[in-house]
Parts: sequence; structure tokens; C-alpha cells
Amino acid sequence: MGILSWVCKKRSLFLGVSMILCIFMFSGCANHGETKKNNKGTLYIGMTNAPDSFNPLFNPGIAGRFAIRFMYDTLLGMPEPNEFTPQLAESINTEDNQNFIIKLNPNAKWTDGQPVTAQDVVYTFNLIANPTVETTKGTYIKMLEGLDDKGQLTAGNQIPDLIAKDEHTVAFKTKVPVDPNYIKSMLGFEVYIIPKHVFENIQPETISNSEAVKNPMVTSGPFKFVKYATNDYVEYAANTDYYKGTPKLKKIFLRIMNGTNLVTELKSGNIQMAAGGSIGIVPVKDLEILQNDKKLVVKSAPSNSVQFLEVNNSNPMFNVKFRRAITMAINREKIIDQLYKGNAHMVPTLYTSISPVYNKNLQPLRYDPVKAKQELAESGFDISKELTLQVPLGNVLREQSADLIQQDLKGIGINVKQQKLDFPTVLSNGRKGNYELMLMSYVPSVEPDYSAYFTPGNSSNYSQTNDPKLTDMFVKALAMTSLTERRMAYSAIQEFLNEQQFLTTLCAPDDIIAQSKELNGGIKDFWEGSLDDLHEWSLK
Repeated sequence: MGILSWVCKKRSLFLGVSMILCIFMFSGCANHGETKKNNKGTLYIGMTNAPDSFNPLFNPGIAGRFAIRFMYDTLLGMPEPNEFTPQLAESINTEDNQNFIIKLNPNAKWTDGQPVTAQDVVYTFNLIANPTVETTKGTYIKMLEGLDDKGQLTAGNQIPDLIAKDEHTVAFKTKVPVDPNYIKSMLGFEVYIIPKHVFENIQPETISNSEAVKNPMVTSGPFKFVKYATNDYVEYAANTDYYKGTPKLKKIFLRIMNGTNLVTELKSGNIQMAAGGSIGIVPVKDLEILQNDKKLVVKSAPSNSVQFLEVNNSNPMFNVKFRRAITMAINREKIIDQLYKGNAHMVPTLYTSISPVYNKNLQPLRYDPVKAKQELAESGFDISKELTLQVPLGNVLREQSADLIQQDLKGIGINVKQQKLDFPTVLSNGRKGNYELMLMSYVPSVEPDYSAYFTPGNSSNYSQTNDPKLTDMFVKALAMTSLTERRMAYSAIQEFLNEQQFLTTLCAPDDIIAQSKELNGGIKDFWEGSLDDLHEWSLK
């Protein structure tokens, strides 16, 4: 009996410990953003890239900008290219294409209850223009009077003629007359307005490391920031006082995972949507698996996303002959056929068919290893030198393309070694010019002023391009108010980019939209405008 009693006690102890462990494990899962399938108020979105920043003033990565849109509103939404909807602003109007008036929504307010005012808008623009502030938004306001081509003040600490006329009205002036759609898509759609009463208490040069951007608790969007578990998930809760209406979803989790897990989690129902764009990519090899799942909606659409190979143009060895040799050495059609299974298109430059100024008559440099060897020899490049190709982790197809690129470059005598790094590190290296070759992707705006990617001093100029002719072409194009004139100017820019090959565009992948049929809302064909109606999304 003593032995039996001892066994029973041990068994009870074992069961008790097991139950505690189970409770702990399930609790841990919940803390890591795992799903509760019966909770129809919570949406789980799969992403393959972690957000690089929650700073509304400094967000170079696409994943960071996507994550910020859940909690910060811009002045205008853009659900379709060059079609704008009211957000914080009811309108942005002009009578002469140079003097503009912003009318704010009087009901808009911050999550701490304070109203969004004209002073917030003026403060945001002035802060972006402050040379001591780390920001990626300068290119979106550089058209304002008193700012240089980087969007920084040339004198003083206030943008001239930027005035809060009353609590809900802002006036501003551009250097020269500009296309109103340019203002709406850049300053209106791309700039997150920040709360002056929070940020004015922080030294401008320290904002990037401040608590206000690491844990953004005072925001204006449909969802409020709750928590970020690094490289795991971002948690949001509904902003029940949202000025456009209380969101129908109660919570949203952005879960970070690789492409293979993204497919598995979609099929299991643990996530209801892939983020899409270049940050929530369904592996093409698994596309048919999802298409055959009757619980899912799966389709593709042309995108503004471009995968490319960056060449560090600050390196004198990488002259135009070298760059052209690189492009002609790479079999881009093979990348599209083998890796993307045809779900991508070759484009000559960073401009894609989504752009209203896309030059349809321009032909990309074709795969020609013989000519590539000839131009490489003429470039004077020392082929005994081994180059390092930095490859960001997370996008499986991009990682696989690195192997094909490495083989193709070896075919013309260029030896390349790969260095695989996390995405934020590659972004940082790109901004600093700390690389030789680098794989990267952009999702440019519909607005065709891509000077931020190619002119000196801009934070998105990862290619370290500094070409006076190209800079001048962008400046002149920006000063045109006629769409016909602008189309001609940007067509010429595309021809010059194709000739010079400051970067090699590998392909423009189609957007693969994959989500549960239970989701009302979700990713749109025009990916950038997908979150315009976020507060109306719901789960059946």
C-alpha cells in the first residue's frame, strides 16, 4: 500500500506539472500572436519582412511603412493610382498650382483624445525640413518654398509661407507651379502627420531613438499600437474613437515568417491574409497549392514593385561600361521563367506598367554574355578582384536569384561571393554606401518623381548615384504642370536610366493576393492603396 500511495502521489505530481506546462505553453503562444480561430474580431496577417522602423518620419523599408499605416493616417488616401480620398484632410486645393490650401477634417483626433490641428501639420512639415532630423520624408516635401532638393531648409527654422490660418486650415506655397496630383500623391499620401504635443518635447536630433517612435502610443489611424515582439509579430488594437468610424475588427496581428510558413499558415487558417507587395510574398512554387484551396481567394495583379541589383556607383571601378556589362550578363528571363514561373515582367528601369508615364517603347538591355564580356574589358575592371553581393534574408525568390546572378557573372569573368544579412542591416548598408553589390526591392509611388532613388543626399539613393545630368532632368520634370509634358520628360529620364544602368532591374513581380474568403476587405490590385478602407474590414 505504501508503494501504491507513493506511485499515486508521483502520478498526481506529474499530471499537475504537465497541466502547468500546457497552460504555460498555450499562454506563450497567445503572447506571440498565435491565432484563436473562434475569435472573428482578430485578423492575422503574414509578412516575410520585419518592420525596420515605427518612426513616422524615418521609414526606409516597405515593411515599416506598411506597419505604420495601420496606426498613422496621412492627409489623403489613394485607393487607386491618382484617385484620392479624404483622411486627415478633407481636401488639398489650389487655384494657381503654386499656392495650396489644406482643409482638415474637424473630427480627426489623436488616440489621447486631443484634436488633429493645422499646427500639427505645420509642425510635421517643419520637422521634416529640419536638417538635424533623421528622416526619409524630405523628398515628399522638397517642392515647398525655402527647401533644397533634399527637402531641408536652406535658411532659418520655419518653412516660408507655411501657415496655420486657423485650427483646420493650412496654407503653403511651392517653389514653382506644380501638378496638383504631385502634391496629393507625395505630400498628401506619403507623409504621416505627427502629434506636435508629443514630439515637441523631444530634441529633434534624438527622435529616432525616442520612446515616442519605439512605442507609438499617440497616433491617428484606425488601429493603436500595442506591442512589437522583435522579428515575431506586431499587435494592434482598434481605435474605437477613430474619426472615420469605429473599426469592425478588434485586433490585428502582423506575424513575421518565411514564405513556406506563410503558405502553411494560410492553409491552416492561422493567418487570414498575406501582406502582399514585396513583404508578404507567397512562394511561386506553392501558388497552385493555395489556388486549389477552396477556403482561399488567390489571384495575381501587376505591381509597382521592382526587384533589382544595386551597384555602388560611388566606386570609380563601377563605371557605365561595367554597369552595362553586369546587366547584359544576367539572364533575367531565366529568373522570371524559373523562379517566378512567369508571374513577373522584365522592365527596362524602375518604372513599371503601373506608372502613368511608363515608356512602352523602351526596350531593356537584353541578355548578351558576349557583348557583356566586351564592355567589361572596355571598362578596365580588374577581374582578379572578388566582389561581395549582399543578399537580404526573407524573400526566398530573391535569395534564389542571387545564385543565378552569381553564376551568370562568373560566366563573364566576375567572381562574386554572397553575404546574407537581415533586411534592416542591408538597408542600413545601402544608405551608408557600405557595399559593392546588393539585392534590393522598391515599391515606388505612382507619382513618377523618382529622384529620391537617384540624386545625391536622398536617404533612398542606395545606388549612391550622383549624375548631374540626371539630377537636372529630374528637377526640370518636376517643374512641369502638364501631364503631357511630364510624360515626355519622364520618358527621356527612363531612356537615360536604361542607357546608364545605375542599377539593374531584375524584374517586376506580379502581386500575389492570397487571403481567406472569410475576410471582407484586404489587399487590392493596387497594393499601395490596400489599407485605405482598413476600418471597414471584417471577418465573417
